[in-house]
Amino acid sequence: MEAYLLDWANLLLRWFHLIVGIAWIGASFYFVMLDNSLKAPKKPEDAKRGVFGELWAVHGGGFYCSQKFLTGPKGEPLSDDLHWSKWESYSTWLSGMSLMAVVYWIGASNTLIDARVMELTPATAVGISIAFLTAGWLVYDLLCRNLVGRDGLLAAIVFVFVMVCNYALHHLFSARGAYIHVGAMLGTMMSANVFFHIIPGQKRMVDQIRAGREVDTMPGIIGKQRSVHNTYFTLPVLFIMISNHYPMTYGNSNGWLVLAVLMLAGVLIRQYFVLRHRGEQKLWQPLVGVALIVALIVLMAPKGVDAGGKKIAFSEVKQVIDQRCVTCHAAQPTREGFAQPPKGVMLENAAQIGQHVAKMAETVGTGYMPLGNLTKMTDNERKLIATWAAQGASLAD
Repeated sequence: MEAYLLDWANLLLRWFHLIVGIAWIGASFYFVMLDNSLKAPKKPEDAKRGVFGELWAVHGGGFYCSQKFLTGPKGEPLSDDLHWSKWESYSTWLSGMSLMAVVYWIGASNTLIDARVMELTPATAVGISIAFLTAGWLVYDLLCRNLVGRDGLLAAIVFVFVMVCNYALHHLFSARGAYIHVGAMLGTMMSANVFFHIIPGQKRMVDQIRAGREVDTMPGIIGKQRSVHNTYFTLPVLFIMISNHYPMTYGNSNGWLVLAVLMLAGVLIRQYFVLRHRGEQKLWQPLVGVALIVALIVLMAPKGVDAGGKKIAFSEVKQVIDQRCVTCHAAQPTREGFAQPPKGVMLENAAQIGQHVAKMAETVGTGYMPLGNLTKMTDNERKLIATWAAQGASLAD
């Protein structure tokens, strides 16, 4: 019953996380586009009112005019009816961390720990996880505080820092766990930027405007800096969110490097669209991003398995599957923590095995399965299954 309820918690949290994540990212993308598409106000009276820039748009059968005031309107009160963009961020982070707890902390033995990487107890693994997420934010925040106005240098150092964490996590956790922790660390930075800097800074500016005091623009400058960082973190985080469906990425022997290249590609592609909103077309950026992805596809292409030599009998393969796989991939799993077979894949008989030969050979070959190598599948057993698949996967001896 516990595993069954955890599956429901996983499903509902994942659904909620996706919904609020779309809301947050959608708002973020929209405001970045809006900020970079502003034109000087056409009416002199608007400029006198303090309008910094405006954008006319058409959508949904109507016309909109968005205006930006850097320090509030001049000669008139600031509206009491202000819309704040914050709960999308907080809801995304809270649901994401809840999902982390359900999948990677409660299920640490299955999803977070890989004894081939490092022997950890669940409590130690969870402690390291929390420490990494906390330290990631603290280091990033310290760098931002000390490099205000040096955005190029800051971006380079932050990228290197994230890559160091990426490499370290791959030497602590399972590959899948390492990937998700890089994403969670970036997501924590993004939401903490909103909670600790963007919203408090905006509140201070609102208080100053309403009190009739001179407005300190520094909170706005810092808020803009953190908002820009958030938009560049977005594509890497989105990739990591879906990466657990594709073990060919994190299951690669250089999974940390694969992630580094894909993150860099995502940043370049996002940069192109940010600049495009300003009217700048730098096609080399998405072209380089796509080239990096194509290079990965070529370099990561699986090497052919030698199908020659002794013919592998199905009974040999079935023995390995029964011992290493069926504890989870059965109608009634016997492995603790599983209420149903992962992704509905059952491998209890020849017919079921025959349905999943290609995927089984891939996931076993990349080391993704068994999860965390809980059943201690050996390299020879992995080779046996790969050779059998390459020989045509005969289901008869």
